Amino acid sequence: MEKLTIVVQDAPYGSEKAYNALRYASALMTYQVSVNVFLLADGVGVAKRNQKTPSGYYNTADMLRQLIAKGVKVKT
Repeated sequence: MEKLTIVVQDAPYGSEKAYNALRYASALMTYQVSVNVFLLADGVGVAKRNQKTPSGYYNTADMLRQLIAKGVKVKT
């Protein structure tokens, strides 16, 4: 099985970088790739509970929780 680590270092909102990284992780899982996510700098905000999600954005903490339930390992 292939393994990939994704480093998220952007804030959860304001751009789509963190959101797209989580979507990419989810897509890789469908191809049997083992995924690790490393949250660095502003990226740790992705995991913050009880986020006030701006209109038009997905809640990144919920997305991260779903990935963890599927077996993604997350480190900060």
